[in-house]
Amino acid sequence: MRHILHADFDAFYASVEQLDNPALRGQPVVVGGSPHHRGVVASASYEARRFGVGSAMPMRTALNRCPHVVRAPPRFPRYHEMSARVMDIFRQTTPLVEPLSLDEAFLDITRQAELGQDPVECAKGLRRRVESELGLTISVGVASSKSVAKIASGMDKPDGLTVVDPGTESSFLAALPVDKLWGVGPKTAAMLTGQGFKTIGQIADLSEAWWASSFGRSGGAMRRLALGQDDRAVVVQRERKSVSAETTLIRDTGDPEVLIDLVSRLSHRVSDHLSASGMRARTVKVKLRLSDFTTFTRQTTLGEHVASPEALTGAAGALLRREIRPGRIFRLVGVGASGLRGDVRETSQPRLHGL
Repeated sequence: MRHILHADFDAFYASVEQLDNPALRGQPVVVGGSPHHRGVVASASYEARRFGVGSAMPMRTALNRCPHVVRAPPRFPRYHEMSARVMDIFRQTTPLVEPLSLDEAFLDITRQAELGQDPVECAKGLRRRVESELGLTISVGVASSKSVAKIASGMDKPDGLTVVDPGTESSFLAALPVDKLWGVGPKTAAMLTGQGFKTIGQIADLSEAWWASSFGRSGGAMRRLALGQDDRAVVVQRERKSVSAETTLIRDTGDPEVLIDLVSRLSHRVSDHLSASGMRARTVKVKLRLSDFTTFTRQTTLGEHVASPEALTGAAGALLRREIRPGRIFRLVGVGASGLRGDVRETSQPRLHGL
């Protein structure tokens, strides 16, 4: 029996801004770029979320929904510092820590449980330490697998603790919306709901043949996740040659503003993964798929290794702009980074462009 924790900061960037500036506490706060330069919300405090403001939203939309929101420019060196400190706390609990980004990680505490430590008490102790030592809150999911623990950590935010007892994984998942399932993005969720499936339980009951016909070779793995079956190990360190993020659009589009905003959001995800791994990249790539399913990539090699969202967005955005032309409609956009190198420090605070 494995015991896995998924720990996730609550509104990480915005919470750091409120921590460092007491005047912002209790106020609606967003972190992101200027609305005059197609800025995007990178993080929204829970006070801002009450007005319908959320991450990845255009900053102009956020300001329209909450005119009195306070916009803070990102300070990535500070976020990296806080991330490193929380990862140190995690590794003092168990050496089996798998960071997913700056603000979340999996912890395998199976060995600790075998030695008599209660997994729930371990999770409570983590939350107490992070709050007392860093002044921030995390939400934690406790389960027997990575996928269930990750879903659980988001159930009671902010400052939440959700425990899924061994043997109850399937019943825990059954009533949740289909888009909560690991690997189900907006387009897949829309397809499933269009067929009348609203909950994970409904699709978990479908036959292996249905999964195979709907999702091909990945159907079997998705079905197991829907049943709460996930034996993937917590991976402490990967030898990575590249990092990428991509998304299939809910609606195909040729709108330059929509596409550039999407590249910005994907670049932020890639940046988070690079930073969490202590890596920098020299080659930036965009993957594009047109409405007729024509797929191609474009890449550029930079003069130095980078990891900041500014540098990635700038390079990927330039590649994308060369491919936007009248009548060209896109259905998928991806951003990737390769030519990785570790232990390279940025010499100046990154500015955000396109956020």
